[in-house]
Parts: sequence; C-alpha cells; structure tokens
Amino acid sequence: MATEVRRELRFPSGDTTCAADLYVPEHRDARTPCVVMAHGFTGTRDLGLASYATRFAAAGLFALVFDYRHFGTSGGEPRQVISVTEQLDDWRAAIAFARGLPEVDPDAIAIWGTSLSGGHVVAIAAEDPGLAAVVAQVPWLGVDRARESPWRGTTLRALAGAAIRDRLRAARKRPALVLPVVGEPGELAVFTGADAAAFARRFAATAPTWRNEIAARSLLALLRYRPREGAARIGMPLLLCVAEHDRYASPELARRVAAAAPRGELRTYPIEHFDAYLGENERLVADQVAFRSEALARGASRSSRKNAARS
Repeated sequence: MATEVRRELRFPSGDTTCAADLYVPEHRDARTPCVVMAHGFTGTRDLGLASYATRFAAAGLFALVFDYRHFGTSGGEPRQVISVTEQLDDWRAAIAFARGLPEVDPDAIAIWGTSLSGGHVVAIAAEDPGLAAVVAQVPWLGVDRARESPWRGTTLRALAGAAIRDRLRAARKRPALVLPVVGEPGELAVFTGADAAAFARRFAATAPTWRNEIAARSLLALLRYRPREGAARIGMPLLLCVAEHDRYASPELARRVAAAAPRGELRTYPIEHFDAYLGENERLVADQVAFRSEALARGASRSSRKNAARS
C-alpha cells in the first residue's frame, strides 16, 4: 500500500470555486493517469471517499476528489442545494482541471461516481469522448417508474409538499427549508432505512464538512433528471457496479445502460445501496481497481504513441 500523500486544491467552476483533494501515488511516471471522483447526493469528499482514493493511489493513479458547489468546503450559496446543471458543470471543470495538472496524463483521465454522481458520470461520459474509463457505483440513473418506490404514501406526499414549499421560499429569496438526509424510521427524511443509518453512523463522526441536511427544493430537480439517456454514445470502457438489493437506485436501469453502451460492463453484488461504502465493499473496490488499471493503462499507451508521433 502506497503512503498517502494528499494535497488540498481549489479549481474554478461557474462564479465560485470547488475544493478538492489530490491523492498522489507513491510511484508514478512523468505523466500519470488520474481518476476524478465525487460523492453522491449530499455527500462530501470526507464522507468515506478516502478509502477509495487511497486504493486508487496505491494502484499508481492520481485521484482528484472534489466537493460540489453548495457543499463541503466548496463555494456557492445557498448551502445544501442540489442543482443538477451546476453539478454537471462542476464535473466538467474538475476534469479540465485534472487534465491541466503537470503530472497528469491528459489522455488517461477516468471518472468515478457513486449514487447520484454515478448518474452524473454516465451523463458526462456521453459528451466527452476523450475520457479513458468510467466507473458508476450503485448509480442513480433516474426514476424507474416501473419499480415500486421506497418512498410511498404519506411519506411521499410529505416530501413532495416540502419540496414545493421550499421552491416557493426560493422564489421569495427566503432561507431554504431543509430536511434530514438520513433519519430514523417514522421521521420525515430522505433516507430512513437501516443501511442508510449504518452508513451515517460509520462516517459522519469523521466527516466534519458533511451536514445531514438537504434543501427540500433539490428533490424536484431529480424528478426530471435522466442521465441514462446518452448511454449509446459512451465509447470508452464503462463499469457499472450494482447492488442487487438496492431500493434507491434501480438495478434494471443500470442493466439497460450497460446493454446500450458499446463497451459497457455490469457487475452485481449481493448488497444494499449503502453497503457499497461499508465492510461489504472489498470485492467491489478490488474490481474497480482492476478495471481502472487496465483501462487507464491502455489510455496511457495511446498517449505515449500520440506524443511519439508529435515528436
């Protein structure tokens, strides 16, 4: 295992800046592949992502882990608001920033996303053919209307009502109406399952920048988001790591993306959504390291041939 060397950086995105950590591999070439990473939903880079980034760095890759605007130590007001448009722009800015780092091979950039950001990386890959590889872990790829929702009855109506009220508050420039991200059974929160509670207990104490809050208006934007729609345009290797018992992100939509993407690959694990971050993820992470190392090695080889041709 390589010794962790982490640099804190910032890069511009929109009218503010995003905060990031760059994990540096112990052994690297003059130009080394890089994995760009971000968390899902309200997650921040200190909420369990270090365990992935250090593994990628140990495999000889740079790992750039960033916070979206409005979250963590990135800029942006108001706080705790998810904007799909802005988060996709943050991805584009992060990739451009990684390509400009002097030690990074710009032709060997991979992207890694989980949950909501697992959908983001699918959307970004469909528009950026220069990427070398993509990993989408327990990806949220939009609403699967053919599947029973974990949010139903009075809970669904209460969440929808809170989202609408918060949208009206935003129109009047009033402070956001916030909801807990993770709550106890019976509490009005986005996630109340046992696996979500275990995830929060495991990582919240060591994630000082994460807040168990979400502006309710954020839920409305997600209803219209369909990151899966560009899957057929993804030409680079794409690995989708799916939790077989996922109640929040549809395994069926992930299967469709894997089938539509020309180089899509689906791997399933007998876990629930939040188990991907807990002790059950060892095989999952090992699969990702092997997939990335192979795909990025091919990207680095293409880069070497391209540079040789230029000279």
